[in-house]
Amino acid sequence: MHLKRHSKKINGERYEYWSLVKSVRTERGPRHRTVAFIGKEPGLDRKARVGWEHIGAILDRRARQEDFLEGEQPDPPEWATVDVSRVRVERLRDFGTSYLGLALWRRLGLDAFFEEAIEPGREDIAWSVMVCILTLARFCAPSSELQIADFWYGKTALDDLLGVPADKVNDDRLYRALDAALPCRENLFKHLQARYAQLFKTEFDILLYDITSTYFEGQMISNEQAKRGYSRDSRPDCVQVCIGLVVTPDGLPLAYEIFDGNRTDVTTVQDIIKTMREKYGQERRVWVMDRGMVSEENLKELREWNASYLVGTPKAMLKKFEQELLAKNWTQMDNGVEVKLCQGPDDSQETFVLCRAPGRIEKEKAIRERQVKKFEDEIKQMQKQCGADKRALRDRSKAERRVGRLLERYPAATRLYEIEIGEQSDASDPQKTRLSVELRRRDELTEWAEAADGCYLLRTNLQETDPARLWKIYIGLTQVEFSFRVTKTDFLLRPIYHHHADRTQAHIMVCFLALVMWRALEKWMEASGLGDCPRKLLEEMAEVRSMDVVLPARSGQELRLRVVSRPEERLALLLDRLGLPLPNRPKTILNVGPKNALEKAKN
Repeated sequence: MHLKRHSKKINGERYEYWSLVKSVRTERGPRHRTVAFIGKEPGLDRKARVGWEHIGAILDRRARQEDFLEGEQPDPPEWATVDVSRVRVERLRDFGTSYLGLALWRRLGLDAFFEEAIEPGREDIAWSVMVCILTLARFCAPSSELQIADFWYGKTALDDLLGVPADKVNDDRLYRALDAALPCRENLFKHLQARYAQLFKTEFDILLYDITSTYFEGQMISNEQAKRGYSRDSRPDCVQVCIGLVVTPDGLPLAYEIFDGNRTDVTTVQDIIKTMREKYGQERRVWVMDRGMVSEENLKELREWNASYLVGTPKAMLKKFEQELLAKNWTQMDNGVEVKLCQGPDDSQETFVLCRAPGRIEKEKAIRERQVKKFEDEIKQMQKQCGADKRALRDRSKAERRVGRLLERYPAATRLYEIEIGEQSDASDPQKTRLSVELRRRDELTEWAEAADGCYLLRTNLQETDPARLWKIYIGLTQVEFSFRVTKTDFLLRPIYHHHADRTQAHIMVCFLALVMWRALEKWMEASGLGDCPRKLLEEMAEVRSMDVVLPARSGQELRLRVVSRPEERLALLLDRLGLPLPNRPKTILNVGPKNALEKAKN
């Protein structure tokens, strides 16, 4: 067997690639039979002759595909007789996701930012590189720092892409990298704003804000922010912290703040707005928030700061717009949602937008009917127990506590009823009393609940007169909710195992950086006409591996070629659209001497 260089001329240009062939005898004489192609695959990437030496230029976007052909001359053919029975593949590594993640890291300018922001010391590996490894691990395969050091890094091609050997990546160095990265948080937000404007022409006149929580495993005694509060993760048994996130209307994360775990949503608004004003100036902006953030005090502060707002309102406020709700002249949206502009009550300078969604109508009706049935069944059970001959319910305080639990469990149903607990003498024993539970349904509230199903109310001090545009701006809050879902599910923001406050904040910062890369990949894919599903692209990139093809020559030498696996045609076309070609020429890593020399070295 031997390596053979092929040359092909297409549209006046010459392309070359390697193949592994062996000589066989046929009826027509000796012929070459191809065993495998090694190197460039013609047809998928016709323009680029990309080698490992070009990786840095590709990741930094300093190279074009045409540049790989300029000034290059075909290498002279190299021939070797290979023992096909001993050809093997070694050092299989994950290449695709790490390569894509590193391209995102550099295109966002995060390598240069951390290199400048973290003051160098006597470390062997620059802290900026270690922060990159932490973020890539969170982006590609989220796990603990110990898992990264012991398992993940050694199974990736990052030692080739970053030049950091696997034995230099340990958990202690990763933990110290977290400590080095945390002081850069404030400057990071300013860097992202500038980079978004440069890459995506992003404007920052509209900001969307929402808050979530993430819980800890453990008591976290040394973390003062870890407290019990309302858990969005259905883990009220654990201490937690709250995270407020600010994003642009197209979902790009701009900044975040960490609050105590027992902070309510409405109390965080003034802090986050003050922080954003200090970071980005006092320009007039539009703040978009859901009804959990709304209070008259917060809205007053926004008006005093000359800021605009578009917020949701408590559902109880719908009652003031009952006539408009029952009237016609709604504006129909494409997705079936109906909107209507209303003037605020009491000559208010605010504008209100009534919204009605068919999907929410069915959902809220089903929730209410399900709760009504369960609530009535519970009350009937209590009435049955009150009238029982044996073990009758006679303790009034116990009955009241039981009703209180029902009011808490079925809020959509209990507001439609009046419950009265009375006492009457027992006919069988005049010395004792029996409890009675009476349930009366309030028909007027039932009619209003049915009319208000699927409706919600927005309020704003903007001068916009198109209700459809206001609704589209407000519905952008789904971008924040999606960001929370991605960070918690794909990047394992929860639960947090770090016990110290600084390490907790650094962990959240790394998850935030991974979210930045995810959203940047979405924008990159959209601009290339590839949709907006990074998860699918990452799954396909995970199939791309780097490996060493070891070709034992009959002379006793072994030729080791480092190659990247050939992607499927669909993935190759995607990468071509992204302008991110894979190395398609092998890299000679080691040419081992005669076999007996190796045996002597082993002995």
